[in-house]
Amino acid sequence: MSYLDFPAMGQITFQDPASPIFEGIIDLHHNIFFFLLLILVQVFWMFYLILLRGNTQWERPNYINLSIFRKDYLTLTNLIHGTLLEVIWTMTPSIILILIALPSFALLYSVDEILSPEFTIKVVGHQWYWSYEINNSQSFDSYFVPLSQLEIGDLRLLEVDHRLICPTNTHLRFLITSTDVLHSFAVPSLGVKVDAVPGRINQISVYINRPGIFYGQCSELCGSSHALMPIVIQSI
Repeated sequence: MSYLDFPAMGQITFQDPASPIFEGIIDLHHNIFFFLLLILVQVFWMFYLILLRGNTQWERPNYINLSIFRKDYLTLTNLIHGTLLEVIWTMTPSIILILIALPSFALLYSVDEILSPEFTIKVVGHQWYWSYEINNSQSFDSYFVPLSQLEIGDLRLLEVDHRLICPTNTHLRFLITSTDVLHSFAVPSLGVKVDAVPGRINQISVYINRPGIFYGQCSELCGSSHALMPIVIQSI
């Protein structure tokens, strides 16, 4: 089975999830989009009643010709001056916000929860490359591969000379910082996007649930070579 773990031409969907966090992000997106469709249908239906079925005169906006559209008169009168309707469209958004907030709170808690990690990986952003240090023992720098050195099948501006190798089904902790300017460590398939701030260490817990090669980039405008800071994580 092949997975979409890198940007594809004409892509309009998410990359395939490789962590429980990103699965939760996709589920939350679908949950919110469901309510968005309900709101969209309701708003367009109200516009249809007001703009297309109403027989109003421009010089007298509150006047409606009863002799032609008796049914529309009743509909529009209730729509514009209905106390019950005002209560409904005040309470309905509140209920929708609660239904959106409950799963989002659970997801935010999961993102911030740091379990006992088996591996701690320190990530340091530089202008313009990444440095990795694993369990305070092994460290290396990761530079992008120039176009002239790419091989057939390599991804332009996404390949690096040293990939970060991580185990699957293992709790990982990433400590992310920077030495010069703001960077952002972002790997879409893992649901990871954390700012690298000079003088500050941010942390995030990652659990990779399948093998693969996951591509990301610095998503903070960090200078002239901002596009030359790819991230490649290979899970085994």
